[in-house]
Amino acid sequence: MPRPDATAPNRAAADAATPDSLAPAGGGWHCSHLYYSFDRVLLPSMDSEERDAVADSILAVLDPEAPHAPMRMQLSITSGHKADFGLMLLDPDPLKIDALHQRLMASPAGQVLQTGYSFVSVTEISEYVTSVEDYAARLVTEGLEEGSGPYETKVKAYADRLVAMNHQRLTPDFPPYRAVCFYPMNKKRKTGENWFALPKEERNRMMSEHARSGMAFAGRVSQLISVGLGLDDWEWGVTLWGKNPEYLKDIVYAMRFDEASARYAEFGPFLVGYVCTAAELIDHCHVRR
Repeated sequence: MPRPDATAPNRAAADAATPDSLAPAGGGWHCSHLYYSFDRVLLPSMDSEERDAVADSILAVLDPEAPHAPMRMQLSITSGHKADFGLMLLDPDPLKIDALHQRLMASPAGQVLQTGYSFVSVTEISEYVTSVEDYAARLVTEGLEEGSGPYETKVKAYADRLVAMNHQRLTPDFPPYRAVCFYPMNKKRKTGENWFALPKEERNRMMSEHARSGMAFAGRVSQLISVGLGLDDWEWGVTLWGKNPEYLKDIVYAMRFDEASARYAEFGPFLVGYVCTAAELIDHCHVRR
């Protein structure tokens, strides 16, 4: 189990103040990755009118501007045989996310859709994100005098960046990249390779190395880590967006050499796709005659 963090009392207070709320008390959102395939026996047996009803229902349900849409909704064409398309949905209310899935399956499209892989998680700020206080302490160890001009400038700049970065971690905007990849992962709990038995300082060291590897892909790849602990079969979900699918391959390969990954990580299935509109999905998957 993850160790309690400093925000626990604040979360408890928030829970007491809003006992009926399903929103994460830490300010994040619920997140679901859902994957579907078309029934390629049933769909071709439908006449043109029935297939139009399927297509029209997809357009209506997956309209990001509709009142029923969650705060964030991204649709993508999935490559390979694992699925035909995927949805990434984020909202403070998990029932609003599930209601969209139920609405889709209850529509005319539901009779030709087969549900596939899913991952349920929440967004949060990782315990390995460097706090302003830790960043300031590191500057001192690197030789800057506390309270000096350069020290104050660097601390303020980091504090300003941290606000924006944490906002993106909790309530993310989708980047403008078309290639998208999702995979779940665990940290090992094996004898001699138990991530959760390591001192936090050691885990911090390895995660800092891991973060530096990812930073080398700034401007080419964006990432969101969501937490499935207690919610799904895997502990974390990783969503990567790339300006080109080759960058997804490159960043995963590069980060596999980091100790946190090479020694302690276990990975689930990879699902890769390309962001699209509902109209583009209908055309790509030949839903209409």
